[in-house]
Amino acid sequence: MDKRNSVEEEITEKVLIDDFAKENGLEILYRSDNEYITFSTVTINRPGLLLAGFSDYFENTRIQAIGNAETYYLKSLSVENRIEALDKLFSQKVPCVIVARGVEPFSEMLNAARMNNVPLLVSPKRTFELVNDLTEYLNKLLAPVCNTHGVLIDVNGIGVLINGKSGIGKSETALELVHRGHRLVADDVVIMKKIKDEIIGTAPESIRFFMEIRGVGIIDVRRMFGIGSILFNKKIDIAVELVKWEQDKEYERLGKDIKYTEIMGIKIPKITIPVIPGRNLAIVIEVAARNFYLRKLGYNSAAVLDEKVKKEWASGFES
Repeated sequence: MDKRNSVEEEITEKVLIDDFAKENGLEILYRSDNEYITFSTVTINRPGLLLAGFSDYFENTRIQAIGNAETYYLKSLSVENRIEALDKLFSQKVPCVIVARGVEPFSEMLNAARMNNVPLLVSPKRTFELVNDLTEYLNKLLAPVCNTHGVLIDVNGIGVLINGKSGIGKSETALELVHRGHRLVADDVVIMKKIKDEIIGTAPESIRFFMEIRGVGIIDVRRMFGIGSILFNKKIDIAVELVKWEQDKEYERLGKDIKYTEIMGIKIPKITIPVIPGRNLAIVIEVAARNFYLRKLGYNSAAVLDEKVKKEWASGFES
């Protein structure tokens, strides 16, 4: 399991310059000699202070966004001073420099990018929109990630992660849920990313929307059940563990108290379902998802029943 916990210091991702530009609606003016841009922080920097000559505390691992303030400041300088200011920025070997609002960069800026081999891009967005969108993009790109063996499925809008030993029936249960109108996210391997306070699951691209059903083989869920049967990613709301039924073991019967499992520091409600021949696990999981939704709305059926029983006992005692 790959545990990566510090976005600012430990996680580094390389992205093709063309992919980065396409995903963020950017125009490449100078791509540099490198095929990739390396990112290691979610923070976007406005380099106004550096351009003005104050270089203390400058972090060169951050994307540099040039907005109106920086543009008008550079415009106010003489050509010689503008060249000097831009060289201070580009010589820091930052990941890239992005000019906002579709402003055509100064020729001195393009020259500085070439001289220092730093990618230069332009965005049509306003500066604050550009910074917000890039921050969201980097939060997803640099999120801590780990993998688990299991199935992730969307059941009535609730993300259900199904775990259990090999051969317990995870894929068959998920297939029944898909047949009942729910949506598959991942089968066999679930890639989980911690984004803010949520765990988002998806499938490896190579096996996305494929399932292995013992006795049948590999099936393509999207082709077989249609586009409405699949989902690219989903927040994990509850975890379901399928376990082999043991005769003398006690299992949860009331469900009054919520049990949890922890994924990358985030607590996820967990239920354990014993597997016995003839039990319809798909319906049980479907009910578990509906029950979870009711609890989110503040209704706990076990607590309501417990309160009703207590009142009946109390009224019977008084009579």
